Amino acid sequence: MASIDDFESEIQQLVARLDEANNVFVITGAGMSADSGLPTYRGVGGLYEDKDTEDGIPIEKALSGSMFRTKPEVTWKYLSQVEQATRNATHNRGHEVLARMESHFDRLWVLTQNIDGFHTSAGSSNVIEIHGNMHHLQCMSCEHRIYSEDFSELTVPPSCEKCNSMMRPLVVLFEEQLPPKALDTLDREMRNPFDVVISIGTSSHFPYIVQPVVYAKQTGVFTVEINPAKTTLSTIVDVKLPLGAADVLDTIWKRMQNSSC
Repeated sequence: MASIDDFESEIQQLVARLDEANNVFVITGAGMSADSGLPTYRGVGGLYEDKDTEDGIPIEKALSGSMFRTKPEVTWKYLSQVEQATRNATHNRGHEVLARMESHFDRLWVLTQNIDGFHTSAGSSNVIEIHGNMHHLQCMSCEHRIYSEDFSELTVPPSCEKCNSMMRPLVVLFEEQLPPKALDTLDREMRNPFDVVISIGTSSHFPYIVQPVVYAKQTGVFTVEINPAKTTLSTIVDVKLPLGAADVLDTIWKRMQNSSC
């Protein structure tokens, strides 16, 4: 298994670039929260591995917009299972490092696919939750909102305390559109150049996750991928670190602090 020591020159190169940077853009996926013990839906350590749900349907179908419209109790059943699997987890050292880095740079933004809310709980304020946050719930009729850390305290499907209509988590289900506000923020920030763009722990399947890295590379911006797995970005970026997110970020942050002393 690869270790930090195996990529000493790459780490040094990244630290040197960050020391010179003013504006940094970070993209995170499921691998960012892996050190918090969170399972993915599928794959190694996945909540559903390579099998269908107990109802005999793929998890992607259970957690789809069409299923929620026709059988919301099915979608809520599996949303509750996902929440239960992550209930006792919290942000890790990697999230904490990114939060601390905000005050180090003129501008640092995080674009995350994760719906766990760990970036904000760690202290980051410039976060684009492109897929939403599963702990924020909204009434489908009167739009009343609540925050729930523990779905076991809810009836499933939950009802609005104001009008008794059904509530839904403010997440992007499969087949649904991305939230306009998050897209507007992403577009606004991408219009201003960044000095370093870092992709962390994402499989890089979605165009809106890949494009910022590809565009950065094409325009001469220093690009990095931190991910034990190979992705479509692995051969594109300037530096590829096939390592866990928390260890790499902790190492980078400590070296940045030492270099500024």
